[in-house]
Amino acid sequence: MTAVRRLSLVDTDEATPPSRPSGAVRVAIATRDMKSLNAHFGSTPRFAVYDVSPTGWTFVEALAFDELADETGAHKTDGDDRIGPKVEALAGCHLLFCLAIGGPSAARVVAARIHPIKVPAEAAIDDVLERTRLMLQGNPPPWLRKVLSEAGIGAPKADFEAD
Repeated sequence: MTAVRRLSLVDTDEATPPSRPSGAVRVAIATRDMKSLNAHFGSTPRFAVYDVSPTGWTFVEALAFDELADETGAHKTDGDDRIGPKVEALAGCHLLFCLAIGGPSAARVVAARIHPIKVPAEAAIDDVLERTRLMLQGNPPPWLRKVLSEAGIGAPKADFEAD
């Protein structure tokens, strides 16, 4: 079984992540160094988790994993599930940014109601968060409106009758 470690900054005695502020989307970023989006989903040692709203973002927690995939694309057949614990640890997230994610992993992430986003090149976490913040302002793209709607977050609806 894969061990998951959580590092959170909390103002209370609770060991659970804080509740998501109204109107914010919870974002997970695959990272090796907590500074950049620079890892594949299966082989990432960590996820940096943030709440992002149209006005800014807040660090929620860091998730760390002991057992990682080897990025070969080969799937284990011995019953050792390295993806399940990652998907379970991301519960409550709406968006997942990573450099790559395999088809079976993407299917499991989507089944958990998390929208995976493959980014073609490494990027600073602050840049990813700022781009997400800007997308939340005004009129988000259709795929993001769908994610927000499914999450019960008040996203602006497209007015097709006005078109």
